[in-house]
Amino acid sequence: MSGGIFLTAEWRHLAMLNYEIEPDLLRPYVPAGTELDSWDGKYFVSMVGFRFLRTKVLGLPIPFHQNFEEVNLRFYVRRKAEDGWRRGVVFRKEIVPRAAVAFVARVIYNEKYVALPMRHQVDLENGSLKSEGAVEYGWRWKGRWNHLRVETKGTPQPLVTGSEEEFITEHYWGYSAQRNGRSVEYRVEHPRWMVWQSAKASLDCDSAALYGERFVDCLSAAPHSAFLAEGSQVIVRKGEKI
Repeated sequence: MSGGIFLTAEWRHLAMLNYEIEPDLLRPYVPAGTELDSWDGKYFVSMVGFRFLRTKVLGLPIPFHQNFEEVNLRFYVRRKAEDGWRRGVVFRKEIVPRAAVAFVARVIYNEKYVALPMRHQVDLENGSLKSEGAVEYGWRWKGRWNHLRVETKGTPQPLVTGSEEEFITEHYWGYSAQRNGRSVEYRVEHPRWMVWQSAKASLDCDSAALYGERFVDCLSAAPHSAFLAEGSQVIVRKGEKI
C-alpha cells in the first residue's frame, strides 16, 4: 500500500461535467513519468464540484475546516508501475473556500489550489437527494458568481463496466508536477460509486482567467457527458516522489 494516511473525509454529491479536448492542449501539464489516458479514443477534462465533510488531516479534525466545498478542473493520466498501470488524475486548478486548506495543499503536494468564496445547493428530502433534484456549486471570481450545476433523473445506479462514467470515477491515483521537474504520486481510496444520470447540466465559468485560453473552447461547448456520483468516505495517502 502506498504511503501512510494523510487525509480522511467524506466526498459527497460529486457533480461531474466532462468535456472532450484535443490531447495536445493537455501535454504541457502532464507530470513527468505519466502519459495521457483516454476512453474510447477520446481525451477528457472534467469540471467537478463536491462537498468535503468530516475532514481530518493526519487523524485530526481541524476547527472550522472540516466541511467545505471544492470545485476542480482535472484531466486523466496513467503510469506504468511494477504492479501494472496506475490510472490517475491531474488537477489544473482546485477551488476551496478555506485559505488554510489551499495553503497546505500547495505546500505539501504543489497542487494548484486557490481560496475563493463558495456556496452550494443540494436538493435533499429526508436527508437524501430528491429523485429529480439539482446539485449546484458556486464560486465568486472577480466579483461575479460562477457555477456548475447538474439536474438528476431517476435513481442512482451502479457503474457499468467499460462505461464513460466508470472511466471518469475509477482513477485512484493523483499526480502533481513538482518545481524540480519530478512528480508526486498519491493514492486515493474509495469504493465504487453509484451514479445518477443528468437530465440537464450547465457551467457558467470565466474559464480563460481561471484555467487559461487553451481550455476556453472545450469548456464553452456542451459537455460530452454529465452525471452525479453519490460519493463515500475516502482516504488520501501521503505522496511519494517518482
